[in-house]
Amino acid sequence: MVINEIPLTATNQQFSITLSGTVWQMRIIWRDVAGWMLDMLNASGAPVITGIPLQSGQDLLAQYAWLKPGGRLIVIADDEQLLDASGLGKTAKLYWITD
Repeated sequence: MVINEIPLTATNQQFSITLSGTVWQMRIIWRDVAGWMLDMLNASGAPVITGIPLQSGQDLLAQYAWLKPGGRLIVIADDEQLLDASGLGKTAKLYWITD
């Protein structure tokens, strides 16, 4: 098992990243009512998955297995209450896990 942290900050952000050989653009946005949301776009910037809530302890891509992502995307938070506007990247971290 290989675990890689995807470094984040507690700000809205968009960046490119290669996960298991596929180039993705990730867009992470804070929404006051819903919390942190993740959009995954292809290398050209076209949306593939939008509106994934960043919730701790579960594979964020489990329901998108048909994409064959090649790993799991998991948020680990010290405490679910700390996954607030200021906790991303500090008390809540995003990991890419491959077997």
